[in-house]
Amino acid sequence: MRVALDTNAVYTTRAGVARYIRGLIRGLKQIAPSDAEFFQLAWEVPNLGYRQPQRALKTFYRTFIWAKIVAPRRLTRMSVDLLHSPATFFITPPRSIKNVVTLHDLAVWRYPERFRRWLRWSSKREILRLLTADRVICISRFTADEAMRLIGLPASRIDVIHNGCDFHPHETKVNEQTPSFAVPLEFFLFVGMLDPGKNLALLHAVYRCAAERKIRLPPLLIVGARWVGVGNEGIPPDDWRYLGHQPDGVLLYLYRRALALIFPSKYEGFGLPVAEAMAAGCPVICSPVSSLPEVGGEAACFTEMRPDAYLKSMQRLCRDSAWRSELVQRGFAQSQKFSWEKCAAATFNVYREVLKT
Repeated sequence: MRVALDTNAVYTTRAGVARYIRGLIRGLKQIAPSDAEFFQLAWEVPNLGYRQPQRALKTFYRTFIWAKIVAPRRLTRMSVDLLHSPATFFITPPRSIKNVVTLHDLAVWRYPERFRRWLRWSSKREILRLLTADRVICISRFTADEAMRLIGLPASRIDVIHNGCDFHPHETKVNEQTPSFAVPLEFFLFVGMLDPGKNLALLHAVYRCAAERKIRLPPLLIVGARWVGVGNEGIPPDDWRYLGHQPDGVLLYLYRRALALIFPSKYEGFGLPVAEAMAAGCPVICSPVSSLPEVGGEAACFTEMRPDAYLKSMQRLCRDSAWRSELVQRGFAQSQKFSWEKCAAATFNVYREVLKT
């Protein structure tokens, strides 16, 4: 078995899809038999900045020249049996090569206003091409249901395989790293790309509500980069700290010391920060929307998406140490379900089944 994995997303984003690719590759190396060969296929030129026209020119070359001309020829030369597109679906393999695609979510379909015009157009084209894939891996049952309902993807060509988690105890150990910045003794944590769907605006309202009621909340530390061109949520409270992108060692340090991860996201295909927090012993406050009940299970503190409801849950976590400890233990148990080894083993079984047909 010779499998090529499209790893272009590693060079274009720091979002969850890049973590998925790295975790899947690590897992495949652990579980695959000796007669299986894996190749990483990408135009290995980083495009993580937003300066124009450099970003646009690199995107054009990667999408319309490399993916359409260079990549198919390379697949043929490598005598590949199967192409797995784990993040983007813009390479058209020769007909003799089987095609497996991972679908993470349908946010661009459900909430197009959250995305720039180019991304709306290109993502919708890729999503519709899913209908031609031999098999589609959905990272949650929620995403699978969305795919069947919104684009008519047949259930017979869907496999639900949950993501792994970088801080799972059976994964390659991440060494905790002390941050270069001061960390308060008590704090809440937010992790994620700072686009409107992650709903930091709700947390603004929570801290405003607390101030009006003379309630002191611990500071909020925010890990994540803001998309250029996306408006901010207004002037942040004085005790908010935007930390930008942080290495995994620092992220683990923060998870282990935060009172809780506050994750008021409106829509998630999976919700990696929720799984990561639970694996690191950090309680989670989120809302019962999209895939989050599936990932959080009985371990997350599910809260209605209202400022007063979030304020109440955050206050309780500050005061009730026994309840916080219970959430930590439930989180450890729930996070055991999400390992890259399990994800890779299930994915490899999909490869075998597709190649039998």
